[in-house]
Amino acid sequence: MTLSELKPGAPKKLPKRKGRGPGSGNGKTAGRGHKGQNSRSGGGVRPGFEGGQMPLYRRVPKRGFNNIFAKTYTEVKLSDLDRFEDGTVVNAELLLDKGVIKKINDGIVVLGSGEINRKLTVQAARFTKTAQQKIEAAGGKVEVV
Repeated sequence: MTLSELKPGAPKKLPKRKGRGPGSGNGKTAGRGHKGQNSRSGGGVRPGFEGGQMPLYRRVPKRGFNNIFAKTYTEVKLSDLDRFEDGTVVNAELLLDKGVIKKINDGIVVLGSGEINRKLTVQAARFTKTAQQKIEAAGGKVEVV
């Protein structure tokens, strides 16, 4: 691109100036109409408000029990751990870096599905019994973090 090829850019569009007289086309009531809740400053209703009708979020039945103290663990199969070299210390950060898991949540739980043939030191919040047995049978160590 050279200086001779330069052209003026698109003109900057200015915002509408509301309430600045009848000539602006948006004077006096500034596009809010006359009277009413929405014409006032701070007026309007909250999201989900249906004019006093019982709102949808209160009409829909709530089912079951939602434990707010429940922990959600990220599950990892033994077959996912077989990709690491012998003697590696496998923890949540390593699994996250290698892309084995997307998110750590409240910790890692190692499931016993699949086989493992490497001597690994696995650090996780929980292990299933079969996972623990298979890791130790392969010569590895299990550490609960």
